[in-house]
Amino acid sequence: MQEIVQQIKGKQVAERKFPFLLNEGIIFPPQLNLEQSSSEKTAIYKSGILTGSSFIDLTSGFGIDAYYLSENFDNITLVEQNSDLLSLVEHNWSILKRKAKFVNRKLEDFLKENREEFDVVYLDPARRDQNKNKVFLLEDLSPNILEIQEKLRSISKQVVIKLSPLIDLRYLISEVSNIFRIDIIALKNDVKEVVIFLSNEIPSEIVCNAVNLESGEPSFTFTIGEEEKAESEFSEPEKFIYIPNHSILKAGIFNLISKRCGLKKLHPNTHIYTSGEKKNDFPGRVFEMEVIDSKKIKKKEQYNIISKNYPLKPEEIKKKYGLKDGGEHYLIFTQSKKGKIILKSV
Repeated sequence: MQEIVQQIKGKQVAERKFPFLLNEGIIFPPQLNLEQSSSEKTAIYKSGILTGSSFIDLTSGFGIDAYYLSENFDNITLVEQNSDLLSLVEHNWSILKRKAKFVNRKLEDFLKENREEFDVVYLDPARRDQNKNKVFLLEDLSPNILEIQEKLRSISKQVVIKLSPLIDLRYLISEVSNIFRIDIIALKNDVKEVVIFLSNEIPSEIVCNAVNLESGEPSFTFTIGEEEKAESEFSEPEKFIYIPNHSILKAGIFNLISKRCGLKKLHPNTHIYTSGEKKNDFPGRVFEMEVIDSKKIKKKEQYNIISKNYPLKPEEIKKKYGLKDGGEHYLIFTQSKKGKIILKSV
């Protein structure tokens, strides 16, 4: 019965996370392995970046990333210390007619004995401690990236590491050597992964890509250091209001997005932007809005509430004004340099 329940749950997760596995004969692992797996969408995105002859995934897990990345390589190696999980992946790959070399070893033991070099080394360190609590600092991961980063670079010209969306980028850059690229990957405005790319040579600069998959929004590419040189202009709200997506907010490029897109900021601590004419290809949401007086808000009206740099949270705002949630119209409660303001979508 327990195994049947596991398969039912696996199919439910697969429907939303990796539908390509909804094939006859596919076996699903326990819930924790499903939670830790990449989604099909983020795996496809990464597969569009990496190519070569030989590829190794040192922490293959349920193998979602490895499956899509393997499409671009001739020789694929999957390393996994959990023998049951690796056997399950090997079974599934045979159903999917995908070939690979499957190695049941601890990553550290494999690295000690390995003499091969690979075009790309990929790993997704476990972000759970011994008590199964979530962790995201590099020294708390398994394996400890800080201890093996030099060894990883010695066996490949390109090392790719998937990390928690909670990781601080400045901390990351200060602790890990030879990063030449960072991708902040959001899916439907929810940041899922921070992926770093390491070279065995010291790069002249670090390129960062902020992407929001399945949003229709453009990606935003910049180099680390550009934000410090950028300055924002400020303005009271004009006709159009812009709210950056979460990959941009995670990147912390609050002045650079203003400068690049030709927008003005409402307040130094309000990451909302404005313009008189609509700017296309903005990585986020765009609204046509007007400033309103709070007295014009009627009870029981229906709005989507956004609160940015404002004393009250959306739930508190709905309670204060007696509003219903949802509908087509928006209210933004925020601050400009002149003080608190309320914006209503036109």
